[in-house]
Amino acid sequence: MADKKNYFDRFADWAVCFTGSPAAFMGAGVLVISWALCGPLFRYSDTWQMVINTGTTIVTFLMVFLIQKAQNKDSKAIQIKLNELISAHEKANNKLVDIEDLTEEELDKLHKYYESLAARTKAYKNQGTSEENSNCQQ
Repeated sequence: MADKKNYFDRFADWAVCFTGSPAAFMGAGVLVISWALCGPLFRYSDTWQMVINTGTTIVTFLMVFLIQKAQNKDSKAIQIKLNELISAHEKANNKLVDIEDLTEEELDKLHKYYESLAARTKAYKNQGTSEENSNCQQ
């Protein structure tokens, strides 16, 4: 596939990778330690405290959007992969391909159906196991 990402997509991908790196963590740690060491120099003033409060608030605010973008992209990629697996399997229920578009209530009904299916399968397997065990004890 052609790599035709716009500037924001390229920046977001880079920022998400960088902020999750050890270098970013170390940089943030150095920044906080430097700020703390400057406390006595600024006599722990309101301005000194405002610097860290404002900085962390702005970074947190912006990171929420970058993290959400990355999460949306990952979720979409996983859905596409799952859709491919479902459509490739001949016995799969193809109605499941687009279930992410269902309402919460419809998803709950579907979830209950598969829970009951799993319970029936488990009961069936346990029934066979208990019969095998009784045969072994005789």
